[in-house]
Amino acid sequence: MKAAVYYENGPPSVLKYEDVPDPECHSSGVLIKVAAVSIEGGDTLSRSDGPLASSPHIVGYQAAGEILEVGAEVTHLEVGQNVTTVNAFGSHAELRAVPARNAWLVPDGADIQQAAAVPVPFGTADDCLFEFGRLQAGETVLIQAGASGVGLAAIQLAKRAGATVLATASSAEKLERLAHFGVDHGINYVEDDLVEEVKRLTDGKGADVIVDPVGGTTLQKSIHSLAYRGRLSMVGRAGREDVKHDVSTLMHGNQT
Repeated sequence: MKAAVYYENGPPSVLKYEDVPDPECHSSGVLIKVAAVSIEGGDTLSRSDGPLASSPHIVGYQAAGEILEVGAEVTHLEVGQNVTTVNAFGSHAELRAVPARNAWLVPDGADIQQAAAVPVPFGTADDCLFEFGRLQAGETVLIQAGASGVGLAAIQLAKRAGATVLATASSAEKLERLAHFGVDHGINYVEDDLVEEVKRLTDGKGADVIVDPVGGTTLQKSIHSLAYRGRLSMVGRAGREDVKHDVSTLMHGNQT
């Protein structure tokens, strides 16, 4: 099969389009014919300095397509069904094999290309907001990097859950676009003091739940923007900063 691969980390120039062996369908997995893939931030960061699962390393987290083969232990999926999938590598290819637990049915009538972009951002956002953040209707949530994949997903899920949604972005243009997805209050982190704005918009309370895919110095600002008993999920290092953090305020504020 054809696949996008690289043999070493580096800039986009390390990418190659080559013939590689077809993947095997394991007893607890499925094999799909790839119809659509996503290209997201994690793909580019992994290419830059992430570990190589194999050599050549097949690019990509997410892909959607038709099931060609089902492992003997799999009972909930069938050949011919369309699924969207996620794994740490291997999506940018003609064929993909993944554990069945990493494949989800695409509803009839849904766009297969859009489905390919669902698992990472929406799965991550759902965990941050509800599994770990325990978000409830009426609470306030702050989404850092609102225009990112995880950010856009978190905005929509939080709004649907009945929360007041604050989100950050680097420009007025981005914030204007985010309003369409459900942002109640946008914060331009380039022009405004993030912590002061969050406190102002919440009458001094802070945000009940914060989703931070940036890390670095942004994480420290997120910590200081939390409400008493607030919950913060950091789910990435998009900022690529190595920063030591003072987390003592988490203890004093009964925060997690």
